[in-house]
Amino acid sequence: MNICSRLRAYLAWKWKVTKITFFSMFYNDHFNSDYVFDTLIQPAFWFVDHFTAVLGPIFVCMVIFLTSTVVFIAFWIGLPYYVEHKSIYFVWALIVIGHYLLINVIFHFLMALTISPGIPPSDRILKEVTSICKKCIAPKPPRSHHCSVCNTCILKMDHHCPWLNNCIGHFNHRHFFLYMLFTVVGCAFLMTFGFEVFYEEFIETWGNNGSIAIEETFNEKYPEGGLGVFSRRSLVFYETFMTSACFVTLGALTLWHARLIHAGQTSIEAHINRSETKRMAELGKVYKNPYDFGPWFNWYLFLGLIDGRGWGSVFFPSTHKPVGEGLSWDSVYSCSINWTYGNLQLSKLS
Repeated sequence: MNICSRLRAYLAWKWKVTKITFFSMFYNDHFNSDYVFDTLIQPAFWFVDHFTAVLGPIFVCMVIFLTSTVVFIAFWIGLPYYVEHKSIYFVWALIVIGHYLLINVIFHFLMALTISPGIPPSDRILKEVTSICKKCIAPKPPRSHHCSVCNTCILKMDHHCPWLNNCIGHFNHRHFFLYMLFTVVGCAFLMTFGFEVFYEEFIETWGNNGSIAIEETFNEKYPEGGLGVFSRRSLVFYETFMTSACFVTLGALTLWHARLIHAGQTSIEAHINRSETKRMAELGKVYKNPYDFGPWFNWYLFLGLIDGRGWGSVFFPSTHKPVGEGLSWDSVYSCSINWTYGNLQLSKLS
């Protein structure tokens, strides 16, 4: 029994010496289980970041290819069908609306793709700084965050979008959102006016057990409906699948971002504000997002409806820039924005 006690004491002493030795070499004030986890998970982060950076151009090419094929099939199958079965005035109305949506999709996609989200300048002193970025080792303005894929800090960073191979930040956030919105509306447009083609191609023939006579009738009716090795039916199915899948997935993402804009925050700030709300609640206090001007004014600010600029800049392509340089921000405590619509009363917000 005495031997067991001495053995336990010896092992406990050895463990204590080992811990002291380890901490003497690696200890810092922030050392805890989270610190250990972050350190061990860094290789995984490195892999994901570099994987995303490599695949970014491929994703962009995929978006361009898929969008082009969907538009091509709409012209190849949908337009001839409506020319044959509908009034010419109705067809022209669809052509105008369809091209209006297409122009907006292409414009905002190119803007979100090519415009830099904004990075903190290194050639001048910043008036407002919240911290020093531990990756860039440089001052970080308010609402800025480091993107490990782009390897730099981004002004008002929302997230890194692999489908655009670009960060979404201060200068291209509006274009990113409007690209998603017009794409979802465009998918709804194709689904609505393409349903008649889908119904004729699939629903009407199902009850005939795929008889040869029905197939021959379709081949005679649409002798040039296919394209190379792809039959007319496969093209219609592809169009249906792509527009429906995009409408659901991208529509959900658009609603998520609309909710964030409605609250005057980015994707990253949503997590920060949630944590701050919980922390302040534990202290018996109420946390207030300083950039939340209320739903309507949040949308006005995001869409750039200031200084007399109206809704035309939203419904039609516009290259206007957001408010400010992204280095300092108006808040509910101090705001000098010249709103086009309404009169913001800060006393009710702060």
